[in-house]
Amino acid sequence: MAPEIGEVKDHDSIQAEMMGEMCLVVDSDDNVIDAETKLVCHKDDGIRHRAFSVLIFDSLGRLLVQKRSSEKITFPGVWANSCCSHPLDIVSENDGPNGVENAARRKLEQELGIPVEISETWSFGHIGRMEYSCRWDNDWIEREIDHIMVVHADTEVNHNENEIADVLWADSLEISRMMDGNGEWGNEVIAPWFRLIWEKFAIPHDCDPYAMASSINEDIIYCGEVDMDGESVNPGQALLDALSDHRDRVEEEIMESLGKMEQKNLHGAMTHLFKGGGKRLRAILPRLVGEAVGGANDGHYTLGASIEIIHNFTLIHDDIIDQDPIRRGLDAVHVEYDDATAINAGDAMLAVGFEILAESEEIPDNRLSHLIRSIGEMVRKVAEGQQEDIEFETRDEVSEQDYIEMIAGKTSAMFETCARTGAILANADEETVENMAEWGLNLGLCFQLMDDLIDITGDTETLGKPAGSDIVQGKMTLIAIHAKRTGGDLPHFERVFGSGDPDGDSLSKAVLELESSGSVEYARSRAMHHHSLAHDCLDNLPSSQAVEILRELTDFQLIRIS
Repeated sequence: MAPEIGEVKDHDSIQAEMMGEMCLVVDSDDNVIDAETKLVCHKDDGIRHRAFSVLIFDSLGRLLVQKRSSEKITFPGVWANSCCSHPLDIVSENDGPNGVENAARRKLEQELGIPVEISETWSFGHIGRMEYSCRWDNDWIEREIDHIMVVHADTEVNHNENEIADVLWADSLEISRMMDGNGEWGNEVIAPWFRLIWEKFAIPHDCDPYAMASSINEDIIYCGEVDMDGESVNPGQALLDALSDHRDRVEEEIMESLGKMEQKNLHGAMTHLFKGGGKRLRAILPRLVGEAVGGANDGHYTLGASIEIIHNFTLIHDDIIDQDPIRRGLDAVHVEYDDATAINAGDAMLAVGFEILAESEEIPDNRLSHLIRSIGEMVRKVAEGQQEDIEFETRDEVSEQDYIEMIAGKTSAMFETCARTGAILANADEETVENMAEWGLNLGLCFQLMDDLIDITGDTETLGKPAGSDIVQGKMTLIAIHAKRTGGDLPHFERVFGSGDPDGDSLSKAVLELESSGSVEYARSRAMHHHSLAHDCLDNLPSSQAVEILRELTDFQLIRIS
């Protein structure tokens, strides 16, 4: 332990000594899995550990807040809630809620001078837990699952100046001024965990301490990494990490499955699109859903590979129908080979997708029929949606409802099936299965509406297909439907729409017209509507890190995952 403490030898000796205390290392579900020094838990990248935060309210409804001493090694000089620290790896403190309370009583006496004899008479209201991390500087970080407790007590405070520089009893209006940095608070720093506690636990209950104390949340609120203002750092990073963790495994399943085809040219055509990279979102989605509903297994990789292979079959045929020359930055399969080979490759991929499901030892027989039926229904819906899309090109009028129903089949059915089958394979109950299917449906609708927006605002290199191709081909997207319905003066759009090959200047002016007419913003608002509905579905699940990843996935639709 001595070499570790040597790392803080230039700090206050009392604070440096406490860096040798043994904290409780926990997993993402707050189960104690180890013990490590306070120094190791907070140094460099840190280690997830258990913590507590006490909020003491007096009879006037004022909260005791403290300014951490400048002698503190981590987060010195910041304003925080009444008392915050860590249970230690000792018998009295490593036993769940009782251990957290014992740790709180110890620190209340050590920091605020409140004797244990007094705090033992208090009722500690355990209102919930949250996980977050926040970096102070290059050396120090906080990474903890924080147990939040509320106490109602009129008490005298005699604070330890080595721990606390100042204390204040503040009502909710004053705390709001603190959080907003108004007046004299403009030069003060507020602890990020205090900001999160106020946002997640106080504000939802109108900052009423009695309402807070009576609200008990058994789930852990996962806040991810935040900055000093409590704002998310690198939003979506947990999702990207999850995709990265699963991508290699599902990619291996896909390529091994396609290896069933021994005919060289056909095998090349079947694997061609997979050379263009991608996050394999649909392939990983069943696994992510399985984790969120609590029953992920290796069969989810085979399931994901099956759906991804079938998805790529639909893309090959879609590119032939639309005569799109580029897909994922590569020549489309019908361009790289020929139409006949591309059609044949797609047919073979459909067969392989179902074949690997039937062969999997990880998928129980009592689930197989449900999966096959769901995926078969998906293929049918995709075909129906594709046919509707084809017929839209010759119809005089397409309504918004027509379009939503079309993309619900052509695009959203894939997301809906990934979510539904992922829940089925995880042995979720019927209510949960339907809830996840509804989430997937709205996720897919949001995805397609955002895809339509990006088609006219992106560039060919980023999109992996020609920018503005929807306008050029005369596709009746929601943007085009709205533009035609409003009957505004859109001469460039009318000239370019369905023209086949306009000059770049005309296309740019058409896009500007769609933006100024409100058609682009209208489509964005409809995407946000389905984004909100998807989040409503996730609200029905118990909070967990896996559910937070699905939330990030839902939010990522707003900037597109391809």
